[in-house]
Amino acid sequence: MEFPLAIVIQWLSDLLLPLVRISSMLMVMAGLGAKTVPARVKMALSVVITLAVMPALPKAEFTALFSFEMVLVVIQQMIIGVSIGFASLLLLNTFIIAGQILAMQTGLGFASVVDPANGLSVPAIGQFYLILSTLLFFVFNGHLMMLQMIVFSFETFPINGQWWVVDNYWQIVNWGGWMFSTALALSLAPLTAMLVINISFGIMTRASPQMNIFSVGFAFTLIAGLAIIWATLGNFIVQFEFQWLKMTELMCNLIGCTV
Repeated sequence: MEFPLAIVIQWLSDLLLPLVRISSMLMVMAGLGAKTVPARVKMALSVVITLAVMPALPKAEFTALFSFEMVLVVIQQMIIGVSIGFASLLLLNTFIIAGQILAMQTGLGFASVVDPANGLSVPAIGQFYLILSTLLFFVFNGHLMMLQMIVFSFETFPINGQWWVVDNYWQIVNWGGWMFSTALALSLAPLTAMLVINISFGIMTRASPQMNIFSVGFAFTLIAGLAIIWATLGNFIVQFEFQWLKMTELMCNLIGCTV
């Protein structure tokens, strides 16, 4: 059986170029993009997903695989895949920042652990919030939604050498400001409670200068901080659901679909 060269080139284009976009997303997305997941597992999963969705994808309009323009097209596919996966990282980093703010304000910042995802030393509260948000990400079927987004992106942004407009990059940058705003809103109630406690200790020190405020206040602040974090933990899922909708809106804007 013989196959014309044009058919072979078209098949390779339909396989390799979508593989670049899908693997780029899996390399950076939440959960699967962590350093604890071996690169071989990520690559094998990318190949399996590409072969599974390949019949449903439109044919690649770019077939000049042995040209310099091929390098530019590969870079374009990597940018699209990384941008979609990076949106999920912004979602998780919102709660990591909130946990770090709480840890510093409640005196729990000295309790740090090594984050296996990036190899850095982070406060234990921030790591606790990261675990919660990652579990909720999979509970909300975030991995399935991202696969649906990356497959739908081939309809809105086919492989034809066309680049993104500049507004798409600015949407990712502007969403970073929204990330910090949401992190502050999530930690606002515990911060207010800790402010009231610190003001109370200031009044007590003023009324009784003989009391050693550092030996008493530090231990009480730690216990109060843990109690406040536990009491406000119910607000976590509400903020996550709200941030989840905003992340979905961002990804839909990036690939040009409606929410």
